Amino acid sequence: MTQPIPAPVLPTRGSRRPLGLGEVRITGGFWARRQQVNASATLDHCRQWMERVGWIDNFRVAASGGPLGERRRGREFSDSEVYKLLEAMVWEAARTPGSALDADVDELTDTVVAAQEGDGYLNTAFGHPGRPARYSDLEWGHELYCAGHLIQAGVAQLRTRGDGALAKAAIRAADHICHVFGPGGANPGLCGHAEIETALAELHRATGERRYLDQAALFLERRGHGSLAGGEFSPEYFQDDVPVRQAHTLRGHAVRALYLASGAVDVAVETGDGELLAAVVRQWEHATARRTYLTGGMGSHHRDEGFGEDFVLPPDRAYSETCASVASLMLSWRLLLATGDPRYADLAERTLYNVIAASPADDGRSFFYANTLHQRVRGTVPPHDSDRPRSESGLRAPWFAVSCCLPNVARTLAALGGYVATADDGGLQLHQYADAEITTRTAGGERLALRVRTGYPADGTVAVTVDEAPTGPWSLSLRVPGWAGDGARLVTPDGQRRPVRPGTAVVPGTLRTGDEVRLELPVTPRWVHPDPRVDAVRGTIALERGPVVYCVESADLPGGRDVDAVTVDPSVPPRDGEGDRVVVAGELTGARSGGWWPYAYDRPPAPAGERAELTLVPYLTWASRGPSTMRVWMPTAPGAAGERAAAPEG
Repeated sequence: MTQPIPAPVLPTRGSRRPLGLGEVRITGGFWARRQQVNASATLDHCRQWMERVGWIDNFRVAASGGPLGERRRGREFSDSEVYKLLEAMVWEAARTPGSALDADVDELTDTVVAAQEGDGYLNTAFGHPGRPARYSDLEWGHELYCAGHLIQAGVAQLRTRGDGALAKAAIRAADHICHVFGPGGANPGLCGHAEIETALAELHRATGERRYLDQAALFLERRGHGSLAGGEFSPEYFQDDVPVRQAHTLRGHAVRALYLASGAVDVAVETGDGELLAAVVRQWEHATARRTYLTGGMGSHHRDEGFGEDFVLPPDRAYSETCASVASLMLSWRLLLATGDPRYADLAERTLYNVIAASPADDGRSFFYANTLHQRVRGTVPPHDSDRPRSESGLRAPWFAVSCCLPNVARTLAALGGYVATADDGGLQLHQYADAEITTRTAGGERLALRVRTGYPADGTVAVTVDEAPTGPWSLSLRVPGWAGDGARLVTPDGQRRPVRPGTAVVPGTLRTGDEVRLELPVTPRWVHPDPRVDAVRGTIALERGPVVYCVESADLPGGRDVDAVTVDPSVPPRDGEGDRVVVAGELTGARSGGWWPYAYDRPPAPAGERAELTLVPYLTWASRGPSTMRVWMPTAPGAAGERAAAPEG
């Protein structure tokens, strides 16, 4: 096996090498607070609930050899949530050495691995007395999907501890899958929910065993030929309508599509398959330009948790599943590593701040599953001891009958240091901004140490100090987000302050120990206009500050009004309010008078409005003060500047 490096994604080739958790330590600020809550509250919360609802006990019953039958608890994919929790615990143990988490990982691993069968098969929903036969429902059974999450947890252990019972169980499961589904195997099928592909590719990277990569490539080539029986859903739901290489966009079930695309990038990079990589780039470009919400969320359909057609992005019906945002981050990071293109880091940043950070409550013990952009009715406070339907998004809930998003967020936050920076033969690149200490080796083996200090995203200054520089030439690059426009400035050690455009700003010259570089980003509030082809938000406008999307919430409106009474005036520049608030000019109106019919044949006079200063809050904080109504896209007064949108591109 190769030397373990603690990083969630570790390609053996590509434009950039990711820095792992041993090289990047987030030390303070926005993301450090969320990592601390994740470690101190969310991990334990998830484990307690999994014990309570019987998902962990499924493994105990399976290991006993008795009939599971109706005794098994949870959906057919509940095993995967235990594996995601294990992965989160492994990453967190690596992030905080000396904690008791390694012992907790071993204890939970022993429970899980006791149910693994002699040939490596491990699943509590199939293959046991009283349960369906193995691989008897590839469309909906999620057996390979669950195995993929087991393998990813094992890869995390390989990269953090070098070995362990969890890693051994993952390798046995992968060997079983290669035997059954590989060339000449008994089963020529594939899983209805993509995930196994990227897991096998990462296991190849962690072990050097080629057969895992070949199996991932084989699963990719099998998809797109209509072999999965969709029932009420079309083959597009499974991405089984068109081969991966021929598809022009991300489509169908959003999480499935994004996991599949991530696996395709992994295979493309490891095999040098430029055609396959170009196909995924094409799909990402189309879906980002036409099928993605302002928050970075993906998926506008509730019924199939899927992508809608181009520009069908209704804010009040946004599904925007949290898991889809985790998968989007996975894909964006892989494309960044493969190509070096900073636009992938731009989408990753937007998704991190406005969906992934929005899902957990401040205490880390309740969550959003879906992430609407317009809440029309005030929800009810969910009981602290009950789960909720997964599509409910009015308030964060402590648990869901389908709780895939909770451990997905947990494993992402625990491993977040692995998504901050990269290196190549020429130097180091910063992609996400947080207080951090970075220590790595250059291509020549020399030590390089940096400190990053910033109040981002509230403050736009990012200061980078070189604590230890190599003797040879090297370069430092910093991402300038697309939203910065012409307002970003780079201050070099000699005091020169020069404008830098969105993309990548390379610090000129070779930095030495003690040098400091500052990137100054314009995090003042700004209006955002929708593409006029997005019918659902025509005539509205939104507000951003830095990478953070804002919203108006009924908790900030006088007289018990709801947000549908709000009209904003974009001709008046928004201004910073107290704390993280932004103040805008607008009106508050009452409901239109009318009878039993809500339509008029002649344009009725607008209801009388009351001029007001309106307070907007970061979208990621909404619903933190109790039941409320909320909207991101706000109507403008007729004829106001907000109705003028830029000409569509593409």
